[in-house]
Amino acid sequence: MSQKDEKFMKMALKLARRGVGSVEPNPAVGCVIVKDEKVIGRGWHKKFGGPHAEINALNDCEKRGNNPEGAAMYVTLEPCCHHGKTGPCTDQIIKAKLAKVVIAMTDPSLHAAGRGIEQLRNAGIEVQTGLCENLAERLNAPFIKFATTAKSWVILKWAQSIDSKLAYADSTEDRWISNEKSRKDAHKLRRRTQAILVGVNTVIADDPLLTPRPAKGKNPVRIVLDTNLRIPLESKLITTAKKTPVIIVTSHEAIQATPKLAEKITQKGAELLTVPATKNRCDLNVLLEHLSKRSFQQLLVEGGPRTIASFLEQDLADEIVIYIAPKILAARGKADISEKNSELSRCLNFNHVEIRLLGGDVRISAALK
Repeated sequence: MSQKDEKFMKMALKLARRGVGSVEPNPAVGCVIVKDEKVIGRGWHKKFGGPHAEINALNDCEKRGNNPEGAAMYVTLEPCCHHGKTGPCTDQIIKAKLAKVVIAMTDPSLHAAGRGIEQLRNAGIEVQTGLCENLAERLNAPFIKFATTAKSWVILKWAQSIDSKLAYADSTEDRWISNEKSRKDAHKLRRRTQAILVGVNTVIADDPLLTPRPAKGKNPVRIVLDTNLRIPLESKLITTAKKTPVIIVTSHEAIQATPKLAEKITQKGAELLTVPATKNRCDLNVLLEHLSKRSFQQLLVEGGPRTIASFLEQDLADEIVIYIAPKILAARGKADISEKNSELSRCLNFNHVEIRLLGGDVRISAALK
């Protein structure tokens, strides 16, 4: 395929990124329709349950008064051929009489896996695949992992100073290490996920709400690792549990030791999920099995250093997102990821590192596997 083909596909990938934070657990997909080397329609999957990118691009053609017959479509993921929340995109592509469809990557889902491509080819449409495939796979890595393994994609996120401190030593200090732009980006990250996890120490220290703001229709389940059932009944998580789901991950021993507390927690609307505990820590592998079975495609871990280090030590993380503020806290700061976790001594190798400036902060994101 030519450089022009690549240009149009990269345009479709750029459109697809606009859907990140709004379409999950669906994949982010972009689409460009080209005729006589001119773009006549653009579209992307804008929100979960809404029209797919291909339909939005065809509708854009209609709005512009452009006829897509004989045109080429560049789309970042194989068009669907099944009935879900929307109808099959392949039917509309065939109906529009497109001449060619260029696809970055096939859909690995069981209900797809090349069936859309086959349907288009059977209708006489030329189909080409694999253009910018690596970029498309990186964009939808969580979707691909869940579709192929039925396992959740785990994101570790934290904010820190230049000298690696994750919090102020004095709770009367400014609550935030990162700036407003970083916090806004972190809320977008929350909207990507189906669940947000912290340790109980974070709940006791900060009393977080753990909701994306603005929510934009997204309400991830809030999860607390609480081996010994220490979560305060007056915490924001417990008092809002009937509005936005909360799962308290604890041990059988803790429930047996404090049955009245456990009953009060469930009465307030939170769910108690018991997993085995070793060395006073909940078994994260068992927890992830539970979350995967409940179709939590992406899990965001926002806990303190001990929680984050636990996921790193056990090779359970797929992605990291770090916000580094231009501050040196020294004695005013506390808690870095390694100081209380001697097991975290080996070098961690990252792939696909991306660095962005958010005001004065630096955002680093990378894949771990």
